[in-house]
Amino acid sequence: MPPSSAQPGKTANAAKPRRRRGEGQWALGYREPLNKNEENKKNDDGLNVRDRIINIYSKGGFDSIDPADLRGRFRWFGLYTQRAPGIDGGKTAVLEPEELDDRYFMLRVRIDGGQLSAAQLRAIGEISRDHGRDTADITDRQNVQFHWIQVEDVPAIWEKLESVGLSTTEACGDTPRVILGCPLAGVAEDEVIDASPAIRQVYDDHIGSPLYSNLPRKFKTSISGCTSHCVNHEINDVAFVGVRNEEGEAGYDLFVGGGLSTNPMFALRLGAFVRPDQVSEVWAGVCAVFRDYGYRRLRTRARIKFLIKDWGAERFREVLEQEYLGYALPDGPGPELDPGQERDHVGVHRQNDGRFYVGFAPKVGRVSGTTLLRIADIAEEHGSDRVRTTADQKLVVLDVEEERVSSITSALESEGLQVNPSVFRRQTMACTGIEFCKLAIVETKDRAASLIDELEKRLPDFDEPVTINVNGCPNSCARIQVADIGLKGQLMLNSEGEQVEGYQIHLGGGMGLNPSFGKKIRGLKATADELPDYVERVLHRFQEQREDGETFASWAGRAEDADLK
Repeated sequence: MPPSSAQPGKTANAAKPRRRRGEGQWALGYREPLNKNEENKKNDDGLNVRDRIINIYSKGGFDSIDPADLRGRFRWFGLYTQRAPGIDGGKTAVLEPEELDDRYFMLRVRIDGGQLSAAQLRAIGEISRDHGRDTADITDRQNVQFHWIQVEDVPAIWEKLESVGLSTTEACGDTPRVILGCPLAGVAEDEVIDASPAIRQVYDDHIGSPLYSNLPRKFKTSISGCTSHCVNHEINDVAFVGVRNEEGEAGYDLFVGGGLSTNPMFALRLGAFVRPDQVSEVWAGVCAVFRDYGYRRLRTRARIKFLIKDWGAERFREVLEQEYLGYALPDGPGPELDPGQERDHVGVHRQNDGRFYVGFAPKVGRVSGTTLLRIADIAEEHGSDRVRTTADQKLVVLDVEEERVSSITSALESEGLQVNPSVFRRQTMACTGIEFCKLAIVETKDRAASLIDELEKRLPDFDEPVTINVNGCPNSCARIQVADIGLKGQLMLNSEGEQVEGYQIHLGGGMGLNPSFGKKIRGLKATADELPDYVERVLHRFQEQREDGETFASWAGRAEDADLK
């Protein structure tokens, strides 16, 4: 209270500074759990659930599973209960977890670097066919997800995966998840560096280690020397991006703190040059900073992006070097970015050895075990033992001889896998959606697939690279904020006043030289039925108003709001 308003005869006291609440940072002495998730992790490491799944739950069935394992530690091995059928999106945030749970699981197979042999792909296809009702989704983090998995089948599934060198270890949970890598690592004509050895070393050194199995939240990594920047370093928790220093030595530029969800942030450059032989150690250092200094009080503030937002790049680098590495990293250059470059690897292109790779597009990542088995057969029939997943829900077959390109293209397209897809099939992604996901509010996969079909009919000659990303909830698994047209699922009223599925629309997002999150315009949304009309309308306006060479994102940034509705 200021002196002028103090009561007579009393001395005004200075306000005491409010003590800031602890954020659960281990390095500052906050070791006691501050929420249920942290308590569960302290009670038992998530890695320990594997033995219980094999020896207890697979034999006793779904009803034998401890709830703390079912909705917590199972994730450390890629298992989530899927959404029970028939629960509409309006109940997603209302029902208790046990009311949303089905007795079946989604199971995520981690495919680090997106690298698969034909035998590995065949094992995945067989698991889908035999245990997952022939379901398989290629995710935008290079994984494959099954649905309809029963806990009784999990040990047999693990045995088959591990027999070909795959696993589900730390595919989910508060752990270091799959390491993204360019699907063309080692074969791209223009790559800066082959990141495959670094990915393998990080995996071998650290994945499944108790040192990093209790992080504040999930931790997403990319390591790539791709000049197309196909693994989207800007939105990963830690990213190693291929560069050459002033001496011409190939290494990595280090980014930390990217992520989307409800609080999107782009990663910050630390400005440090990392030699290839340092990647594993530096990765472990960044992960340990997050483990020890990350915020554990609120789950909504527990990603590393919040820490680096508060600290800044300079302080983060200082703590990393002084407390964890014990040496200073040299300064280095940033990556070279081409504003007009496609970030996927669709189509037929020459490799650095004279052979060709063939990239193709399943529709919004939705395939089947039967389809995956056929892809493995097609690859082998054309002399290839290497198939790759991409960060855009696509697939690539490597090592095809020039004289066999036409044959493999025909074989893939006979299976509905397009090597020369329309811009809409190439550029549209969708998350799992309400069909299986307990967080979703609306349907996504079928909706996105039907949207592609409609746009191909209505705009057959449209060829500008406009991305359309469809998400079933605000969490942005399908990267809606960095799409040209991002569609966030929500419930809304239609013209008759009925509650229906719809989408809030984000426009003009993107990464690269001018990264930006898509803008939201007040009231801009569309019901699911209105969606094809809306997208057609806004794309027509873009074509009418764009300047020479102008991208959709640039146009959306300057267009009048009325032209975006």
